[in-house]
Amino acid sequence: MALSFPRRLCILKGIYPHEPKHKKKVNKGSTAPRTFYLIKDIKFLLHEPIVHKFREYKVFVRKLRKAYGKSEWNAVQRLKDNKPGYKLDHIVKERYPTFIDALRDVDDALSMCFLFATFPRTGKCHVQTIQLCRRLTVEFLNYVIASRALRKVFLSIKGIYYQAEVMGQLVTWITPYAFSHNHPTDVDYRVMATFTEFYTTLLGFVNFRLYQSLNLHYPPKIEGSPSVKQKPEEEELYALDSESYLEKLSALSASLARVVAPSPEEEEAQVDEFPVEGESAEEEDARKKEQEALEKQRKLFEGLRFFLNREVPREPLAFVIRCFGGEVSWDRSVCIGATYDVTDPKITHQIVDRPGLEQQVIGRYYLQPQWVFDSVNAKLCLPVGDYFPGVALPPHLSPFVSEKEGDYIPPEKLKLLALQRGDNPGKLLLFHPWAERAFFPLASSTRALCCSGMAMPLAFSLQEKRVSQERRRRKGKVPLRAKRRRRRRRRTPRKKTKAG
Repeated sequence: MALSFPRRLCILKGIYPHEPKHKKKVNKGSTAPRTFYLIKDIKFLLHEPIVHKFREYKVFVRKLRKAYGKSEWNAVQRLKDNKPGYKLDHIVKERYPTFIDALRDVDDALSMCFLFATFPRTGKCHVQTIQLCRRLTVEFLNYVIASRALRKVFLSIKGIYYQAEVMGQLVTWITPYAFSHNHPTDVDYRVMATFTEFYTTLLGFVNFRLYQSLNLHYPPKIEGSPSVKQKPEEEELYALDSESYLEKLSALSASLARVVAPSPEEEEAQVDEFPVEGESAEEEDARKKEQEALEKQRKLFEGLRFFLNREVPREPLAFVIRCFGGEVSWDRSVCIGATYDVTDPKITHQIVDRPGLEQQVIGRYYLQPQWVFDSVNAKLCLPVGDYFPGVALPPHLSPFVSEKEGDYIPPEKLKLLALQRGDNPGKLLLFHPWAERAFFPLASSTRALCCSGMAMPLAFSLQEKRVSQERRRRKGKVPLRAKRRRRRRRRTPRKKTKAG
């Protein structure tokens, strides 16, 4: 067996290289770079049934190459029809005994599948792998929309980070931007393809189980659609009218069909709540407040209708808006799946990314795309004044950073915290390091309120010099001018007065 097959088998079985403590001693005095594995891991691979499939595939490749060399085309066709195959189902069940274990390790699978789904159809990887990754990722996105499990979004240089809560487990993955990119030459795509081969099998099992938990059809069906696969009619003239079913599903604008349609009585029924053993009243109140905040966040965009202009990224915006109950559409020439036109009078928000608009509709907000992502992270609909077209946008803060006591908090985060508390910061000067000195003569409650992150009015900044002098006088520190006057008085002798 060639060296590539054991390496491929180690990747599929989850066996990773081991770095010895005394590398030079294990390498028998040589300093050449080598990869080391534990002996027990290699012995564990001897009983793997997939090894025989690899050997059969090696024989198949040798016979196929020989038939091509002899130009025996009948033998080539016969060998291709009888090509040996294998499945990785037993390896997935072996590595993940429970479904929760699979969910904890699905982060890497999602990131890799989203990456391969954006690859162009070149010779670097198989077209079937790219199509399979695209189908699996679209299925997972539709599940997140149906369950409203999305929690955080962050736009970075590498891509878009998402975090969703799936059955109590936080799943974080990254999606690359939809830009054309060249394949780097220093990356071994065979190793990545081996990881993707296992990850696609794992993600298929996870999607099937997740769809079952929500009583959804798998493979997914669009609600109101008669069949899973729709064949294009011969009389149609336009390509958009004859798009495949997968592309209609990847538009993320339609709801999924359920196996059994829920009755209105079941939807209105409330679940009984029982107290948790060993939970205090304060913990119970905190848990209830957290659940109420979560339900409020899930309905963040409920009742709002969005329209996406041609220049904005359609897929991430449609995914985020649908995850929080909003309705979204776009121009029919951009992508299939548009539900309403730009002339719809019920549209409340139009997402644009151009500074000047010729025609604007009264009663409709025209906002830049960052407003959607910042509102999701803030868990409330932010004021729209900072996100109008042509306005300099505020910094996009990462929701994955949590400041502790004593850490630096940026002014924009302080303003956001004030909005979440329900305060109106207004046009105030944000908190500065010298605010403690400026508020020294104030009451302790006011000083604590201001130093805890509240904004400070401009009027108090005029008292900084006076307050600092007062603090120095109380501590015994005299200003510099007073010290100079005392020195002059000591140097100049006093005039003696004549007696009598």
